[in-house]
Amino acid sequence: MRLRNVRGSRNIEDRRGRGGVAMGGGLGVGGLLIVLAIGYFTGIDVTPLLTGSGTQTSEPRELTQAEVQAGDFSAQVLGTTEAVWTEVFPEAFGKAYTPPVLVLFSGVTQSSCGGASGATGPFYCPVDEKAYLDTAFFAFMRSELGAEGDFAQAYVIAHEVAHHVQNEIGILPEVNALRQRSSEKDANALTVRLELQADCLSGVWAQHVSGLLEPGDIDEALNAAQRIGDDYLARRAGRVPNPHSFTHGTSEQRQRWFTNGYKSGDPESCDTFSARKL
Repeated sequence: MRLRNVRGSRNIEDRRGRGGVAMGGGLGVGGLLIVLAIGYFTGIDVTPLLTGSGTQTSEPRELTQAEVQAGDFSAQVLGTTEAVWTEVFPEAFGKAYTPPVLVLFSGVTQSSCGGASGATGPFYCPVDEKAYLDTAFFAFMRSELGAEGDFAQAYVIAHEVAHHVQNEIGILPEVNALRQRSSEKDANALTVRLELQADCLSGVWAQHVSGLLEPGDIDEALNAAQRIGDDYLARRAGRVPNPHSFTHGTSEQRQRWFTNGYKSGDPESCDTFSARKL
């Protein structure tokens, strides 16, 4: 992805290097990635493993060069989402777009939706309208998921911003209310439709930044979508995939809905809630 002359967003809240709980304590990078894998593949909250072995510090630390680069990259990608949705959102939904804040953290942090850790992966909190990202997740994507490439990382950020788009148009709170009144099976099915719509909206963003793309970028996003499909992750964890437990969609579904958005460039192509077939 060509980002050399792209401005970085100012809607970044960088909590890395401020002290607090240092993730993983003496685990080391290798051990840290193993713990992350446990949480991601099994759905288990491994925050106690991280905070329990972490070190408490009030002293700020200097960011590593890799962290600086990851932060700059995240700010630039966020900037592209702001440019795209500032243009597309009013045309599609009839009102101005208000961008989210992207919180960069290391290890564990707090959100208005509760505690956050790198073990849970990137997420969006509709209460404070912020997306949360532990930039160590990029290394996890490469080493544990095999989702390599800068556009795979950009897709992850665009996906969380897409949840903010859903929040802005009222879909996210509506679905959350429905999930609270539903059985676990039905709530999971609603969540799958929500996540696939976010994948499609990520594809819309990708179409509108096509001038920044390099050969192979879309393949990187599709590979990432494949590696984070519920069925793929279940098999990686040694389990038989159970569709009733899916919360994000299969690899094929995630790839297809991203492609729908990318080919059309139109949010109207992302109505997963009316689709008979996902």
